[in-house]
Amino acid sequence: MNPGKLALAALCMLQMSISLKAADVAPEVKVIALTDRVRVELGGQLFTEYIYGDGASRPYCYPILAADGTPMTRNFPMKNVPGEDTDHPWHRSLWFAHSLVNGIDFWNEGHGDAGRSPDTKGKTVQDYLVETASGAVGLIRTHDRWVAPDGKLVCTDERTVRFHATADARMIDFEVTLHAQPDAPLVMGDNKDGTMAIRLAQWMTMPHKYQGGGATITGARSNVVSAANNSASAGHILSSTGKRDNDTWGKRADWCDYYSEHNGKTYGVALFDHPDNIRHPTWWQARDYGLFGANPFGQHDYENLKDQPHIGDYTIPAGGSLTLRYRFYFHNGDPQDAHIAEHYAEYAAEK
Repeated sequence: MNPGKLALAALCMLQMSISLKAADVAPEVKVIALTDRVRVELGGQLFTEYIYGDGASRPYCYPILAADGTPMTRNFPMKNVPGEDTDHPWHRSLWFAHSLVNGIDFWNEGHGDAGRSPDTKGKTVQDYLVETASGAVGLIRTHDRWVAPDGKLVCTDERTVRFHATADARMIDFEVTLHAQPDAPLVMGDNKDGTMAIRLAQWMTMPHKYQGGGATITGARSNVVSAANNSASAGHILSSTGKRDNDTWGKRADWCDYYSEHNGKTYGVALFDHPDNIRHPTWWQARDYGLFGANPFGQHDYENLKDQPHIGDYTIPAGGSLTLRYRFYFHNGDPQDAHIAEHYAEYAAEK
């Protein structure tokens, strides 16, 4: 073979190698609109479903599966699995909500949090599905209504949810724009229960008081083997400021990462607060039992400012809007091994 043909063959092999690596790094995302949900597949395998039509108080993503099929969020209340905590049935896997919106609670259900939230509970209802798209990045766009118990429209939102992946990580990007009504301001009230949140799998939790099998067990959760996964819980939390575990609750940081070993392998979920968000860096609702959320509207609770219950209120003027952006980064390894700080810097640079 002459040198020209050899060079051409080598170039073709190089291009094929690059293509194969690119396919490995960025699996195709397939987005399938169904009757009451949108199914999201990565490389032909289920990643998650965006569920909006099952009568729940808000849309949510469930299940959320790692590349090897490991569930990353709690099953309850969608499924009853022996050994799982059964507290807070409104913690549906992964969701966006807030507990004090024009005086109405869109986070809790029933009587809420022991009298700390209003008795009136609203619902976030998907108005219509604007767009879905498949490709290197999957896309869901929706229009939603936030409805008071008496049926009155409190506000609307437009949300864009993107799904993408690399060889060793999976990502869900949320962009939510809240719209105040033309004739009234929208007050996002100061309350700890919010806002972009996830309830993690039982095996990821830290030692905590929990409910399982109809009984409340008190003590180190890590010393109790869960029937749901036949492994002890040994979760940890790390924030961008170096805070760890329970000390991350109520503190401000660019990102927070919840991680744990499971069946001999370490998995983690980092949540990124985009620097364009109001009050960045946000406060963190990071709980030992697996609730994990970013909340820019909870200052008086998080900083224990009991004499200033409205210091964290945020008012969107009549006809105005507010956009919030977050990324869930599902990874292997601990925060250092997964290079979470570097990945956050890449996300923060996106406009």
